[in-house]
Amino acid sequence: MAQKKYLQSKLTQFLREDKIQLWKPPYTDENKEVGLALKDLAKKYSDKLECCENEVEKVMEEIRCKAVERGTGNEHYKTTGIATIEVFLPPRVKKDRKSLLETRLHITGRELRSKIAETFGFQENYIKIVINKKQLQLGETLKEQGVTHNVKAMVLELKQSEEDVRKTFQVEEEKQNEAKLEEKRIQRTKRGLEILAERAEMVVDPEATPYLDIANQTGRSIRIPPSERKALMLAMGYHEKGRAFLKRKEYGIALPCLLDADKYFCECCRELLDTVDNYAVLQLDIVWCYFRLGQLECLDDAEKKLKLAQECFRKCYGENHQRLLHIKACQLLKELYIDPSKVHSLMQLGFSAQEARLGLRACDGNVDHAAVHITNRREELDQIKKEEREKKRRRLENINHLKGMGYSPRAARQALHQASGNLEEALKILLRNPQMWWLNDSAPESNNRQQSPSQEKIDQLVYMGFDAVAAKAALRVFRGNVQLAAQTLVHNGGRLPPDLQLSAEDSSSTPSTSPSDSAGTSSASTDEDMETEAVNEVLEDIPEHEEDYLDSTLEDEEIIIAEYLSYVENIKSAAKKN
Repeated sequence: MAQKKYLQSKLTQFLREDKIQLWKPPYTDENKEVGLALKDLAKKYSDKLECCENEVEKVMEEIRCKAVERGTGNEHYKTTGIATIEVFLPPRVKKDRKSLLETRLHITGRELRSKIAETFGFQENYIKIVINKKQLQLGETLKEQGVTHNVKAMVLELKQSEEDVRKTFQVEEEKQNEAKLEEKRIQRTKRGLEILAERAEMVVDPEATPYLDIANQTGRSIRIPPSERKALMLAMGYHEKGRAFLKRKEYGIALPCLLDADKYFCECCRELLDTVDNYAVLQLDIVWCYFRLGQLECLDDAEKKLKLAQECFRKCYGENHQRLLHIKACQLLKELYIDPSKVHSLMQLGFSAQEARLGLRACDGNVDHAAVHITNRREELDQIKKEEREKKRRRLENINHLKGMGYSPRAARQALHQASGNLEEALKILLRNPQMWWLNDSAPESNNRQQSPSQEKIDQLVYMGFDAVAAKAALRVFRGNVQLAAQTLVHNGGRLPPDLQLSAEDSSSTPSTSPSDSAGTSSASTDEDMETEAVNEVLEDIPEHEEDYLDSTLEDEEIIIAEYLSYVENIKSAAKKN
């Protein structure tokens, strides 16, 4: 085949060079039959190519016949306006890959594609036509696209139709956009949780500023070492956010939140994790997420997490919880199932559906006992909330007391935290550590410089018996606050501590105004709005009920257990047959 193509190419070249037209006499007679002159020409070219004369003559006859056919087509085109297109078919067409197709040139590209598909047995939407090195435009006529008589057209067969390709592209684009939105939501969640966790020890007015607090199963706040408090808050915050996504069946977004929660829980000490069941519940939630996402590659990790959850529950609730391991799935589901009519009865008494489900599960489905249980729980929670509000009120009162003495809100909060809320101890801490006065809530650069104190304030301290130089230095350090300056001088024998003396020297310069201060206002406002939005988005998914994680309708679980049991039955049936 390759040798024949080479021979055709060389002979065509020779004919062009010698300007020989095989479709005319003496090579073709009036009846369009081969003339005797062709044999002499074949001998000439065979000698030149050093090839077999008969082979050369055979190929030249093929060239002549095509030339005659083309010439006939040209006459036909001039007479009728019907053009001939030489169609090159795809490689999968083993025979007759080159074929001729007659058509008029005023038809559209779509009509030609349809004609080619029908003639040669293709699906119309699964081919493309290339003419003159350009893809055929479906909406334009052949003439408008420069298609002429005797033009060559290449047919390309597609694995997908253009419409399918467009749809696939749109789906992929939508997936990418959804992934970007999911990533933005996850980042907002992270930022919101970080802000709330950082606020925990810094909030002055808890009624006006939302923040996260950690409480035990009864709803009472728990004191946790600062080194672990933020990590635990972030862990529990991510867990709650992940659970919110689970409830909405948004498993793809839920999993990253749950895995982040796992990461922050691991930063807490083992003793803390062994005292609460949150970590065990988290492991179950992650495994559930794996299951709903069909992530078979996570089976090993799922097994580890289930074992970890089992161990955590054992440490939290003791050995008695082992009985749960021996209850079959259907029996456990039956025990946890809540009769809707009983839920309705409790709702008629004024309880919420969530309270009803939790109360009935706690009281083995007994409506009367559940009503008493819910009422007692409500009273208990109201009392706890009242005590917590009183605790926060006292804390705010102590902060305001220290603020009235000239300390910044941040310094007051930190001192009270170190003193476990004791006001007198907090004041002693502040007097022993006057440098805490710099723990200011405003921007650091606005605290570094202060004008020289007025003579009137210096005279007040001198009148109290302090040295004028020491009085002036103390007032510079405390930015003119006579009370703080006097307290510090008294506590340190009439002098400033060495570290504060250096600060007094630094603070003696005149304050300067940065030209960029006003320019940053708009940006700061925008950042604040974004932070507020992130915080609110997190707070929307933090459940109010402390036992929310125990409240489930079990609808999904019931379906999955039924599916699992059907698989087991099928396996048993197959085993019996074998």
